[in-house]
Amino acid sequence: MPVKLNDNYDLSRNAIILTGATDGIGKEMARILAGFNPKRLILPARNKEKGNNLLEYIKTSNGHANNVEIWEMDLADLQSVKNFANKFINEIGELHILINNAGVWNNRYIIKTKDNLESQFQINHLAPFLLTLLLLDTMKKSISADLPGKIAFTSSKNQEFGEIDFDNLNLEKGAYWNPLKGYANTKLMNVIIGQELGRILSNENIITYSLHPGAILTNMSSSKGAFMEFLVKTTLTIVGITPEQGAINTLYPVLSHENKETGKYYNEGIEEEPNKIAKDQEVVKKLWDISEKILKDHGMM
Repeated sequence: MPVKLNDNYDLSRNAIILTGATDGIGKEMARILAGFNPKRLILPARNKEKGNNLLEYIKTSNGHANNVEIWEMDLADLQSVKNFANKFINEIGELHILINNAGVWNNRYIIKTKDNLESQFQINHLAPFLLTLLLLDTMKKSISADLPGKIAFTSSKNQEFGEIDFDNLNLEKGAYWNPLKGYANTKLMNVIIGQELGRILSNENIITYSLHPGAILTNMSSSKGAFMEFLVKTTLTIVGITPEQGAINTLYPVLSHENKETGKYYNEGIEEEPNKIAKDQEVVKKLWDISEKILKDHGMM
């Protein structure tokens, strides 16, 4: 039985950031969140035209766009992430819900970012990690026991097959031959960071989540290997769910008043045990520390 959202969520006290909102489940999440009357809903977009199209989609879908804003940010550019965070802190200064939803899957070959990092590693893991760290103090000052903070990472069921290879974190070895492996690894990183954040923030009135929305046909793939593209699209056409249901599956644990235990992983809205690697505290701490070091080496922290 698919999970369902209530119609009466009131987000009028919540300043929200949702990344990856111009396509797929993110687009539907933006529409749904806008309908719950958020105090501010900030939707970062790399492409200005897509951002404007998203705003028009929200307006024509439910008419609740008065508190929705499109801001520029490119997760493939760490400086852009830092600029976004600084602007948000200076101009808005309060944050209650952060949903790190944006992601990419390279299904054919290695693509490097402006920061000379493999794009899945940066866009799926490192950039949202940076955004979260930069905004943590703002969230801590904004929330209370009555109005807890929420930090969510859209992961994937593929995290079950992920590994954390500290000799290949940047996913450059063997990525061409096993395109799903790099993606699975970064989705496991989402689970690990969500869980570790939950542990670190356990006394801060902040709840963290990692979430598998379900199998959905989206525009997430960033390279077009014809056979792989055909295979994925054919499979998802048969077994996949709609972007709207995927959005509901993702938002349900975050908005539900019942899910107060932090650091948990949810599969289509239902709590589930993740990859056992996420329970290895040595791996967890090492991933956190190395990720911080990479960001410091790039002058981001």
